[in-house]
Amino acid sequence: MANLKEIRNRITSIGSTMQITSAMKMVSAAKLKKAQDAITAMRPYSNKLTELLQSLSATLEGDVNSVYAEKREVNNVLLVVITSNRGLCGAFNSSVIKKALDIINISYSDKNVDIVTIGKKANDAFSKKHNVIANDSDLFDDLTFENTAKIAEFLMKKYADSSYDRIELVYNRFKNAATQIETNEQFLPIVAETNEENSNLDYIFEPSKLEIVEGLIPKSLKMQLYKAVRDSFASEHGARMTAMHKATDNATELRDELLLTYNKARQAAITNEILEIVGGAEALNN
Repeated sequence: MANLKEIRNRITSIGSTMQITSAMKMVSAAKLKKAQDAITAMRPYSNKLTELLQSLSATLEGDVNSVYAEKREVNNVLLVVITSNRGLCGAFNSSVIKKALDIINISYSDKNVDIVTIGKKANDAFSKKHNVIANDSDLFDDLTFENTAKIAEFLMKKYADSSYDRIELVYNRFKNAATQIETNEQFLPIVAETNEENSNLDYIFEPSKLEIVEGLIPKSLKMQLYKAVRDSFASEHGARMTAMHKATDNATELRDELLLTYNKARQAAITNEILEIVGGAEALNN
């Protein structure tokens, strides 16, 4: 009977866990819908803004005097690692941390690499062995463009005063609820790309190209960081919803197995008691 009591306690415990994982799945599903709508609506604007900036920068033929477009010899690198503040979301955080470690140990093994963390999980992973110059984990408490813009301005200032020669973002890009793509993209300096399709088109710019580029650069960089954080935020809830769904399914399967084991053990115990009673009655008759 002690064994039956232990199995019964395990079944009760698993039932409580199932309620928690099911509730967390529903909460993440509700938050995912809002986050997914936000990043889906933002991507076309952000991508077009970046494309326009890169196209204009390429046609200026070196006339851009912006410090953000200045390319230097890479000695000091700043990585912006974006994770979540909470766990229970599968490999969401560990994949980004692993990606960042690969960049530090392989791509920039002979460079000086510092880190800015957005998310408590990234700060916990890097604060002990690496130089974390800033931790903005409280951003997710109030995720707005204005709060993200302050971080972008901090990064732009660090690049402008030559503290760092390159700044890169490492985060999870949202594809769907079940798929997140580890992404590493350059934040500064600005990459100027030539669009061959538009290279022969003659546009009239008002104001001048240079003024447009200078005005677009801060806005584009702030939007790029905001999009990355929004991507990571949507990916987090997608990963947590998927993880909690799998956890609920596994708990259901384990509970069913324990119920079967409990019923078998209970039936065996009842059978033994019946045999003892019958054996005792026969002994008295004899």
